[in-house]
Amino acid sequence: MKLHTLEQNQLEALYKNIEETTQNFLGYPVSKDFDYSDLLPFLKFPLNNLGDPFGESTYRVDSRAMEREVVHFFAEQFRADPDNFWGYVTNGGSEGNLYGLYLARELYPKGMVYFSEATHYSVQKNITLLNMDFVKVRAQENGELDYQDLREAIGYNRHRPVIVIANIGTTMTEAKDNPARIASIIQDMAISGHYIHADAALAGGFAPFIDPRPIFDFQDGVDSISVSGHKFIGSPMPSGVVIVKKDNRDRIARNIAYIGSADATITGSRNGHSPLFLWYAIKKLGVEGFTQRTRHSLAVAAYTLKKLQTLGIDAWRNPNAITVVFPAPPVAIIDKWQLATENGQSHIICMPNVSFDQIDLLIQDLKETMIIPA
Repeated sequence: MKLHTLEQNQLEALYKNIEETTQNFLGYPVSKDFDYSDLLPFLKFPLNNLGDPFGESTYRVDSRAMEREVVHFFAEQFRADPDNFWGYVTNGGSEGNLYGLYLARELYPKGMVYFSEATHYSVQKNITLLNMDFVKVRAQENGELDYQDLREAIGYNRHRPVIVIANIGTTMTEAKDNPARIASIIQDMAISGHYIHADAALAGGFAPFIDPRPIFDFQDGVDSISVSGHKFIGSPMPSGVVIVKKDNRDRIARNIAYIGSADATITGSRNGHSPLFLWYAIKKLGVEGFTQRTRHSLAVAAYTLKKLQTLGIDAWRNPNAITVVFPAPPVAIIDKWQLATENGQSHIICMPNVSFDQIDLLIQDLKETMIIPA
């Protein structure tokens, strides 16, 4: 049965609108340079990866084999202990943050959560859902955690285990907190128990391929990492990956007879198509492809910064960031290029699909609509 003319027209109008709005898209971390047409036949099947991707299930219309490979890939890039890691493909970075906090709460029920004011909004929402106590600490001007404020905040609650959210690429400025420094502060204060979760939703997709490599992974002291799949890699649907220490995960898993698998994830039914898309992208790109995408994004970011500064615009970016921050331009520019704006600041995120030509077009628009200092 086909759609009626009215509904068909609605679909066509939606497609045209999305096609147009996708052209000018510089303010949000979503890569759009992907082609998953080889996977279209799989949309005929109800792929559901419910339960533990590393276990079996009585529901076998799934992509668990690919999901395991995706987890292995990111565990290797994040330098997890090859004998002590576990993970799964999530609906996005927010779910990964929720899972990291959930593990931390189960390990330290009386723990206090610390995160900076530049932390993604999902963290405080997840803390509320989990009914955890928290302290919000200051961020430095560039968006990085204020370590002295963290030390003082922990000092007021040093009788409680410490749970810290380290941002590996904040939403507006792509600032990266330093987990090794955070761990050192906790150790210096002789805290009995601690847990560090890295929210690498933005930068986790390319941080392993930056030279020099940022401090952000398991060998730097984190206990879990969340990364988005639809950001740097690109996907037609939101997705993510969370990697944790297996011995921590084993403490919360429960076997469920109905599905013949362990209940170790946040949701019951899980999208089985997302792991397939991520697997396909990883296999096509390989480490060399990820490295090339990273170099391109960094080059475009450097180019963007130089172009904006040449116009006399007070633009800046954090070291090895693909995000360029500058004072909010006129509303017409913000709307056309879909620039995320907060507290008078806008940013351009130079994802792999952003070209030098696109930046030139934006610069031309700025020249025509802004009063540029002489």
